[in-house]
Amino acid sequence: MPGGRLTQQERQQIALGLADGLAYAEIARRLDRPTSTITREVMRNGGPTGYRADLAHRATERRTQRRRRTAPRGTQAPPQPHGRDAEAVREYEELLTSVFTQSGMPGMMSRVMACLTITDEGSLTASELVQRLQVSPASVSKAVAFLDGQGLIRRERDERRRERYVVDGDVWYESMMASARAITQVVETARQGVGVLGPGTPAAVRLENVARFLDFVSESTARAAEQARDILHTTPQPAGAEPESGA
Repeated sequence: MPGGRLTQQERQQIALGLADGLAYAEIARRLDRPTSTITREVMRNGGPTGYRADLAHRATERRTQRRRRTAPRGTQAPPQPHGRDAEAVREYEELLTSVFTQSGMPGMMSRVMACLTITDEGSLTASELVQRLQVSPASVSKAVAFLDGQGLIRRERDERRRERYVVDGDVWYESMMASARAITQVVETARQGVGVLGPGTPAAVRLENVARFLDFVSESTARAAEQARDILHTTPQPAGAEPESGA
């Protein structure tokens, strides 16, 4: 696979491929690039429906210039545990941040969430987040307050009484359940509207259908989260490993 950054011409080919409805893998094959490169490029720059080649190219140039300004000369990325490629980890963190942003999460909150998610410990202090993200303490404080309010992280104290921000399986479960409860509130409000607007009227029928649809989604989400909760606390077996048999 050829290395190096994507050229403007390659970005134009990506845009054309997306317009034609091609999968990331097919676009990657045509450009002789890894599929992960195409996925990261698209998700970092507006997603499949918002990707624009010229805007993506300019955004990449700005990011490159910003890194050159902020990174002291002669410094290298800190060593990674488990023999990980530091540059690959950095690029994946950017991709994960972009995916969170595309889902509707604000930018700084997405950066904090991605940073927490890829740590082996699943937790960091405010000062550690400031150091890793190279942002102000105020930015971190605002981001964690938002994430905590959304149920996406939790706070706990370590042995040194420092506050740590944690993201783990239980956080994702609680987030899904909170989402289901929020949908239920929309269902209840929609059904109140049916009585106000008059059953059988076009507006009331629309609201009733919305309520029925979201009621099904809410129940399905809560039921699926309960059924799958144990998955969040299991250790996947290595590829090719034989499943354990009962004694």
